[in-house]
Order: sequence, then C-alpha cells, then structure tokens
Amino acid sequence: MACFLVPMTIAISTSLLRKRCPKALRINILNLFLWGGTLGLALEHLAHNEIVPYPPFLTAGIEHVVPEMLTVGVPMTMAVSGVWALIILVAEKPLSRLFRPSRLGAIEVHPAQK
Repeated sequence: MACFLVPMTIAISTSLLRKRCPKALRINILNLFLWGGTLGLALEHLAHNEIVPYPPFLTAGIEHVVPEMLTVGVPMTMAVSGVWALIILVAEKPLSRLFRPSRLGAIEVHPAQK
C-alpha cells in the first residue's frame, strides 16, 4: 500500500543533497536505484488500486500503512542502500581497473588488460 514512500523519501533527500555529497560516494547510483524502485512500486500499487490519483491517495487506513512501511519499505530501502555500498566498495578496491564509473554514475565492466 505505501511501502514505496520510504525509498521515495530517501530519494528526495539524496536528490536535493547530491551537490553536497563527495564524488567518491557516487550518489547518482543510489538515486537511480531509489527512484527506479519508487516508480516501479508506485505503478504496481496503482495497477492494483491500492493508491488512487485523488485524495486521500492511499486506499488503506493509517493502521495498515505504517506497519507496511516499517516491515517492507524500510528493509527494502536498506537492501538497496547495501547494494549501493557494495558497488562503492568494489569500485574503490584494486578491482577498480576492471570497473569504471560512467557519466550516469553506473559502473561499466571492462575486460582485464593483459
């Protein structure tokens, strides 16, 4: 019903603060993950009539929304953030010769040079 609100909140925050983040954090990767997940989940909830395009927007009451945000939205956002952190670690390690960040913040894989 509302699990997409958690990654959307983090995506809004990171989008607003991306200019203040160091380039080494590759915050664009996190933004792509969060906004993509938010869009996908919002469309899925819209297709199942769990959200509607008019107020109050959510078809479930607050007693259903908050537990879903805590049990689904928070772990999902933590998992996405964990994958992002692993990407940062891999890109910074000696393997960085094989992985190169693209202009969008994603990582391109290059064959090993002999």
